[in-house]
Amino acid sequence: MKKLLGTLLLSTTISFAGLVDAVALVVNDEPITLYDIDKRMVESKVSKKEAVSSLIDEALYEQLLQEKNINVDIFDVNNYLEKIAASNGMDLYTFKSVVKQKYKNYDAYENEIRKRIQREKLIGQLVRGNLKIATQEDLKIYYKNNKNQFTTAKTIDVVQYASNNKKALLEIQNNPLTVSNEVSKSNISLDQEKLNSQMRFLLNDTKINQFTPIITADKQYVTLLVTQKKGVNTLAFEDVKDKIFTVLMQKREQNFLKEYFEKLKLTANIKVVR
Repeated sequence: MKKLLGTLLLSTTISFAGLVDAVALVVNDEPITLYDIDKRMVESKVSKKEAVSSLIDEALYEQLLQEKNINVDIFDVNNYLEKIAASNGMDLYTFKSVVKQKYKNYDAYENEIRKRIQREKLIGQLVRGNLKIATQEDLKIYYKNNKNQFTTAKTIDVVQYASNNKKALLEIQNNPLTVSNEVSKSNISLDQEKLNSQMRFLLNDTKINQFTPIITADKQYVTLLVTQKKGVNTLAFEDVKDKIFTVLMQKREQNFLKEYFEKLKLTANIKVVR
């Protein structure tokens, strides 16, 4: 009897595993399983219909990358990062050091950059000749209507924590009420115009009541707790026009891609299995 029960339980487990891994639909010969759908619903907190739609889009997207032979190498990544660094007034080495301080997993950040470059290369092929380029007038209109997007604080109040022991600063970041003889603490008001580009980038990217990454300064480890941002500096049009151009073109590209993939779904060979 025990042997029979064990056999029944085993067969039930195998059947259940087979059901979970069962193919739900096929997109141009690429299978999407029930497990894929359930996982997407949980991770993205979306309905089954939305999960299926996004998985179909991803399958078509990956197929397009292969069809168009879109590849990204380390030189592409470094060139892209150099542009981001330059736009923030830094060289590549300095920018990478800042990113490594800010993100615990630098490889994950670099992988996101790779995906971004892939997407831009694909868009470049798909929209070539099909997209209206933003004019100088378009840029000025966007700047006039969205000036709040191009402002920074004049001064930033921080609490500076400094130590020769990095671990002590990590404990402070986890609990600002921690008292340590190894850490010196001081209140500072920083004028944005007098800061170097690296510090401006870190502080503008750090919200109030949050810590900056731990950096080195004057042969010590330092972290800053941002307590207040005061005053408003509106960046000049000439300083942000390249960024505005990117924003406008990305919006146009997104609209184009949305229409493109809707048409692609109509012509794709999508078979619903279960």
